[in-house]
Amino acid sequence: MAVATKAPDLKVKLTKVYDAILGAWTGGKKGILLEGGTYSSKTYSALQALIAIAIKAPRKVDIDIVSESVPHLKGGCIKDFFNIIEEIPENNPYYNQTDHVYRCPYWKAVLTFLSADNEKALGMRRDILFINEGDTLPWHTAKELISRTNIFTIIDWNPRSEFWAHDYYMNDPKWDYDHSTYLDALGVIPKDKAEDIVDLGKKDPNYHNIYELGLLGKIEGLVYPEFGQVDILPEGPCFYGLDYGGSVDPNVLIKNVIIGDKLYSREMFYLYNLDISQIAREMELCGVKKEPVFPDPENPLASMELKRVHGYNIQEAAKGKGSVDFGIKRVNQYYQHWTKDSLHAIKDQRNYRYLDVERDDDRAVSKVIKTTHRWSHCMDSRRYAVSGYRKVANTSRGVPVVGINW
Repeated sequence: MAVATKAPDLKVKLTKVYDAILGAWTGGKKGILLEGGTYSSKTYSALQALIAIAIKAPRKVDIDIVSESVPHLKGGCIKDFFNIIEEIPENNPYYNQTDHVYRCPYWKAVLTFLSADNEKALGMRRDILFINEGDTLPWHTAKELISRTNIFTIIDWNPRSEFWAHDYYMNDPKWDYDHSTYLDALGVIPKDKAEDIVDLGKKDPNYHNIYELGLLGKIEGLVYPEFGQVDILPEGPCFYGLDYGGSVDPNVLIKNVIIGDKLYSREMFYLYNLDISQIAREMELCGVKKEPVFPDPENPLASMELKRVHGYNIQEAAKGKGSVDFGIKRVNQYYQHWTKDSLHAIKDQRNYRYLDVERDDDRAVSKVIKTTHRWSHCMDSRRYAVSGYRKVANTSRGVPVVGINW
């Protein structure tokens, strides 16, 4: 493992976002707002700037990096942080994996990674605060965090819609603002990623505005507008939904539990380039045994192989004309919850919307024209399961269901 005895070599990876952050810091601003599209280096540059401050600080500085949940931190800021300093978190003498605290003896600063649902994060005082994906935090949480920050705050987000940063800080002269897109980070992101962003923007105007251009959007027409997050799935009979993918789309397995009028789901895998035997192996690793599995009805041959060759309890999801609308309505009958480690699924639900609907006197009516494919994979997997599970529950030959109010 590399030992951090000096500042990492950041020169080859710096972007204009990094310069804007350090400009606000050295200029005595209370903070900086980083609004921009996907892959514009907002988070990566913020972490680079915090590392530079940590190394050069003349005295001890407490830096807190906050995101909505621990899984979100591990898959985002913590992963990026260790990539930047070219270390690993496992068995790292400077990193406490329980408390998520990094103390390098050659740095003045102590960096602590905190989830916003942790009461400790709300009560702590700090010198510098970085709120990652600020639009995912409620205002009362953000307000407590910022009010207990002594010197400087960084907030980043994709401009999906207006939120508290626009209301309270956007026009405050004590705060700086920086707008960025993937074009500002072409030197640090893979070439094919830039091509993907452009391609997705051509297919979805809202994606083009928010994630490609980094312009303030408004995600209207969400298919599943409300959901909560839980630490783990509750005990109860479980069932699975499976969405087949390939090289372009992921293969997704979602585990579900229904208790009364509440639907709890967990993303089990989200993987590309799997053949059927590999999918079966991944299902085995996830602990799938005799529980019902409801796969994508558009690939019956794959489902037949999973059933006959690999022995899984494959059931039929709703299919045919009207089945999508049927499944969406079934899911929306429940109060929906995702486990906090279901990172792709949470992002999918926040963005999965109708691209267009028929309208009558400016009022949307129920006929669905098209939904956003980019954010559909976890949503489809869950929909197959919920629509099919209802069907099984209402047949005498089906798998018994406990605690469901139909």
